[in-house]
Amino acid sequence: MFTVKAGYSDDIEVRSSIDKVREFFTDMNNFADLMPGIASIHTDAKGVAHWKIEAEIPYVGAMIQKFAVELTENNAERVEWFPVAVETQNFLRYSADFLEKAKNITLVHFSQMVELRRKSARDLHMLAGLAGESIISSEMTKKITEMIRVFINRAKERLEK
Repeated sequence: MFTVKAGYSDDIEVRSSIDKVREFFTDMNNFADLMPGIASIHTDAKGVAHWKIEAEIPYVGAMIQKFAVELTENNAERVEWFPVAVETQNFLRYSADFLEKAKNITLVHFSQMVELRRKSARDLHMLAGLAGESIISSEMTKKITEMIRVFINRAKERLEK
Protein backbone atom coordinates (compact mmCIF):
# COMPACT_ATOMS: atom_id res chain seq x y z
CA MET A 1 0.00 0.00 0.00
CA PHE A 2 1.32 3.46 -0.96
CA THR A 3 0.00 6.15 1.40
CA VAL A 4 0.71 9.87 1.53
CA LYS A 5 -0.64 12.16 4.23
CA ALA A 6 -0.76 15.88 4.84
CA GLY A 7 -2.32 18.00 7.52
CA TYR A 8 -2.77 21.42 8.97
CA SER A 9 -3.99 22.50 12.39
CA ASP A 10 -3.97 25.93 14.02
CA ASP A 11 -5.88 28.32 16.25
CA ILE A 12 -7.16 31.50 14.62
CA GLU A 13 -8.55 34.52 16.40
CA VAL A 14 -11.24 36.35 14.43
CA ARG A 15 -12.71 39.72 15.37
CA SER A 16 -16.30 38.77 14.66
CA SER A 17 -19.26 37.15 16.43
CA ILE A 18 -19.20 33.40 17.01
CA ASP A 19 -22.44 33.00 15.01
CA LYS A 20 -21.04 34.80 11.97
CA VAL A 21 -17.74 32.86 12.15
CA ARG A 22 -19.51 29.52 12.55
CA GLU A 23 -21.83 30.27 9.63
CA PHE A 24 -18.82 31.17 7.49
CA PHE A 25 -16.89 27.95 8.24
CA THR A 26 -20.01 25.83 7.68
CA ASP A 27 -20.57 27.20 4.16
CA MET A 28 -18.55 25.11 1.68
CA ASN A 29 -18.85 27.87 -0.95
CA ASN A 30 -16.44 29.97 1.12
CA PHE A 31 -13.75 27.30 0.71
CA ALA A 32 -14.30 27.10 -3.05
CA ASP A 33 -14.21 30.91 -3.33
CA LEU A 34 -11.29 31.71 -1.03
CA MET A 35 -8.91 28.74 -0.98
CA PRO A 36 -6.42 28.44 -3.83
CA GLY A 37 -6.30 24.96 -5.33
CA ILE A 38 -9.98 24.21 -4.82
CA ALA A 39 -11.29 23.77 -8.34
CA SER A 40 -14.85 23.15 -7.14
CA ILE A 41 -17.05 21.96 -4.31
CA HIS A 42 -20.60 20.81 -4.91
CA THR A 43 -23.04 19.11 -2.59
CA ASP A 44 -25.24 16.36 -4.00
CA ALA A 45 -28.84 15.51 -3.08
CA LYS A 46 -27.66 13.18 -0.29
CA GLY A 47 -25.70 16.00 1.39
CA VAL A 48 -22.29 14.66 0.33
CA ALA A 49 -19.82 17.44 -0.49
CA HIS A 50 -17.54 16.66 -3.44
CA TRP A 51 -14.25 18.59 -3.31
CA LYS A 52 -12.07 18.74 -6.43
CA ILE A 53 -8.57 19.86 -5.47
CA GLU A 54 -5.75 20.76 -7.87
CA ALA A 55 -2.21 21.02 -6.53
CA GLU A 56 1.30 21.19 -7.88
CA ILE A 57 3.38 18.70 -5.91
CA PRO A 58 7.18 19.00 -6.27
CA TYR A 59 8.84 15.86 -7.69
CA VAL A 60 5.47 14.61 -8.90
CA GLY A 61 3.83 17.48 -10.79
CA ALA A 62 0.24 18.63 -11.07
CA MET A 63 -2.36 16.43 -9.45
CA ILE A 64 -6.14 16.62 -9.40
CA GLN A 65 -7.92 14.60 -6.72
CA LYS A 66 -11.58 14.32 -5.76
CA PHE A 67 -12.79 13.88 -2.18
CA ALA A 68 -16.29 12.98 -1.03
CA VAL A 69 -17.11 14.09 2.53
CA GLU A 70 -20.22 14.23 4.68
CA LEU A 71 -21.16 16.40 7.63
CA THR A 72 -20.64 14.29 10.76
CA GLU A 73 -20.93 16.98 13.42
CA ASN A 74 -22.74 20.29 13.28
CA ASN A 75 -23.45 22.11 16.53
CA ALA A 76 -22.75 25.47 18.17
CA GLU A 77 -19.19 24.51 19.17
CA ARG A 78 -18.03 22.31 16.27
CA VAL A 79 -18.39 21.55 12.57
CA GLU A 80 -16.78 18.40 11.16
CA TRP A 81 -16.73 16.82 7.71
CA PHE A 82 -15.48 13.24 7.34
CA PRO A 83 -14.85 10.98 4.32
CA VAL A 84 -17.92 9.04 3.21
CA ALA A 85 -17.97 5.50 4.59
CA VAL A 86 -17.41 3.83 1.20
CA GLU A 87 -14.25 5.83 0.38
CA THR A 88 -11.08 3.73 -0.05
CA GLN A 89 -8.55 6.06 -1.71
CA ASN A 90 -9.03 9.80 -1.10
CA PHE A 91 -9.66 10.91 2.47
CA LEU A 92 -10.32 14.51 3.52
CA ARG A 93 -11.23 15.47 7.07
CA TYR A 94 -12.06 19.03 8.00
CA SER A 95 -13.09 20.38 11.37
CA ALA A 96 -13.51 23.73 13.08
CA ASP A 97 -14.13 24.28 16.78
CA PHE A 98 -15.52 27.64 17.94
CA LEU A 99 -14.95 29.40 21.25
CA GLU A 100 -16.25 32.88 22.06
CA LYS A 101 -13.36 34.60 23.87
CA ALA A 102 -15.15 37.92 24.25
CA LYS A 103 -17.90 39.85 22.51
CA ASN A 104 -17.05 39.77 18.79
CA ILE A 105 -13.82 37.82 19.32
CA THR A 106 -13.98 34.17 18.31
CA LEU A 107 -11.25 31.58 18.57
CA VAL A 108 -11.37 28.94 15.83
CA HIS A 109 -9.40 25.71 16.07
CA PHE A 110 -9.12 24.73 12.41
CA SER A 111 -7.89 21.33 11.25
CA GLN A 112 -7.64 19.70 7.84
CA MET A 113 -6.16 16.30 7.04
CA VAL A 114 -5.66 14.70 3.63
CA GLU A 115 -4.68 11.10 2.96
CA LEU A 116 -4.26 9.39 -0.40
CA ARG A 117 -4.05 5.57 -0.47
CA ARG A 118 -3.16 3.51 -3.50
CA LYS A 119 -2.19 -0.13 -4.07
CA SER A 120 1.08 1.06 -5.62
CA ALA A 121 2.88 4.37 -6.11
CA ARG A 122 2.20 4.25 -9.88
CA ASP A 123 -1.55 4.30 -9.17
CA LEU A 124 -1.09 7.78 -7.69
CA HIS A 125 1.36 9.18 -10.25
CA MET A 126 4.04 7.74 -12.54
CA LEU A 127 6.80 9.53 -10.60
CA ALA A 128 5.43 8.87 -7.11
CA GLY A 129 7.58 5.79 -6.57
CA LEU A 130 10.76 7.73 -7.27
CA ALA A 131 9.90 10.47 -4.79
CA GLY A 132 8.53 8.14 -2.10
CA GLU A 133 5.82 8.49 0.52
CA SER A 134 7.68 10.70 3.00
CA ILE A 135 8.87 13.29 0.46
CA ILE A 136 5.43 13.53 -1.17
CA SER A 137 3.75 13.75 2.25
CA SER A 138 6.13 16.51 3.33
CA GLU A 139 5.61 18.48 0.12
CA MET A 140 1.83 17.99 0.27
CA THR A 141 1.83 19.30 3.86
CA LYS A 142 3.74 22.42 2.72
CA LYS A 143 1.29 22.96 -0.15
CA ILE A 144 -1.80 22.44 2.02
CA THR A 145 -0.38 24.77 4.69
CA GLU A 146 0.14 27.44 2.01
CA MET A 147 -3.41 26.96 0.64
CA ILE A 148 -5.00 27.14 4.10
CA ARG A 149 -2.99 30.18 5.21
CA VAL A 150 -4.22 32.07 2.15
CA PHE A 151 -7.76 30.89 2.92
CA ILE A 152 -7.51 31.94 6.61
CA ASN A 153 -6.19 35.41 5.69
CA ARG A 154 -9.01 35.89 3.18
CA ALA A 155 -11.57 34.54 5.67
CA LYS A 156 -10.43 36.93 8.41
CA GLU A 157 -10.51 39.82 5.94
CA ARG A 158 -14.10 38.98 4.97
CA LEU A 159 -15.30 38.29 8.53
CA GLU A 160 -13.67 41.31 10.15
CA LYS A 161 -15.17 43.91 7.79
